[in-house]
Amino acid sequence: MKKYCFILFIFLGIESFSQTQLPGFFSDHMILQQQTAASIWGRDQPNKKVTVKASWGKSATAIVNAQGKWKIQLPTPSAGGPYNIEIKGSNTITLNDVLIGEIWFCSGQSNMEMPVKGNPNQPIIGSNEAILHSTNNSIRFFNTPKVSSLTPLDNSNGNWKAANTETTGNFSATAYFFARKLQSVLGIPVGIIQSAWGASTIESWMDQQSLLKFNTKPIPQKLPIAEPNRTPTILYNSMLHPYIGYTIKGVLWYQGESNRENAHDYQALFSTMIQSWRTQWKQGDFPFYFVQIAPFEGGKVNAALLREAQLKTMLTEKNTGMAVTMDIGEKNMIHPAQKEMVGNRLAYWALANDYQLKGFAYSGPVYESIQNTTDGKLEISFTYAEMGLTSFGKPLSGFEIAGEDKVFYPAKAIFTKDKNGRITVWNEEVKNPVSVRYGFTSWTEASIYNIQGLPASSFRTDNW
Repeated sequence: MKKYCFILFIFLGIESFSQTQLPGFFSDHMILQQQTAASIWGRDQPNKKVTVKASWGKSATAIVNAQGKWKIQLPTPSAGGPYNIEIKGSNTITLNDVLIGEIWFCSGQSNMEMPVKGNPNQPIIGSNEAILHSTNNSIRFFNTPKVSSLTPLDNSNGNWKAANTETTGNFSATAYFFARKLQSVLGIPVGIIQSAWGASTIESWMDQQSLLKFNTKPIPQKLPIAEPNRTPTILYNSMLHPYIGYTIKGVLWYQGESNRENAHDYQALFSTMIQSWRTQWKQGDFPFYFVQIAPFEGGKVNAALLREAQLKTMLTEKNTGMAVTMDIGEKNMIHPAQKEMVGNRLAYWALANDYQLKGFAYSGPVYESIQNTTDGKLEISFTYAEMGLTSFGKPLSGFEIAGEDKVFYPAKAIFTKDKNGRITVWNEEVKNPVSVRYGFTSWTEASIYNIQGLPASSFRTDNW
């Protein structure tokens, strides 16, 4: 009996290896990136010829290598569909209802994972109306199951689903509102691959090689039972690696809350992660847009340091952009309910930079420089404020000022008369000010916007 089972096991192994196989995300209802050479890959019997034919008239072939893997690049047309794709190897697989459009990979922790329907006792503002009116075959999502692994995986199970009243509630709210804005403006299909895990650290999304120069927790030899989402490399292996090479337009990232306690390392970690993802994807410096963590009172350290690291990353890494959330934070809730605003602000970056739409603002004011005035005050200049600044009628708040003694005092602030995009700050007790800070505490409320209503990030002019 044991001998029979052993032979059956070998037979089944050979049988499965000799079949044409695809990762779960190459399936019915998927969306492929338009006007590019879209990568499609899988497994089959070594040395087998695999042919991929698309109903839009393009095809490609590959020979399966000794490890049983094959990969092709399939030229895609401009946005449209539906189409079908036939993959013929040891057997034939037909993918139906395939659309061509724009693909964005969306990752991070709980604020990216939080669905349109909200979490228990944690609402998404406007979710019910959003779900009710969400039926749109041109918006499709692939949600990645939560999986952990010590070694890089090649597959992710799941299903592509079109937006409708029964499916949209389970999509990432941030990603859905981003996709909805893009689709409504561009009028073409938009596909979202969501791969996020609440409370995950940035280190968990980075490969082992990228982490070598950082003093992080050691890579485990056994799969951790508790908190795999906070263990270096684990989610990279299981929830990122399977997708590397899937032809995308760009990445959306919403993460940072779990790294507040090592905020001083975050800029270097974040920049390294962005660069490593781009290197591994082999698509050049694709767009990488992210959300600045919102003000929140909890935590042991000043979260403004993490927000600062995110701002510096945007200012130093090319083809990046940051959606500022200084005006939507909730003092006692780490998951802001205004996810539609977040998704829209991410979409502004993409629509301006990647789809070349003009005539609208896509960034809030960004601190540029300070200079002393003749009466012992400091004047702050901002970019992305060509038409000026506003507080929408409320007093300017959140400013502190210090002299060379590094002692900060609450500062008064006004918009500089006759100068667009500038603010004057002072405190009578600081005769020779050298530094100013704005909103540089864990919990703060926004008071600076550009005329188009986008808020400025918290910032400081010192590095004390």
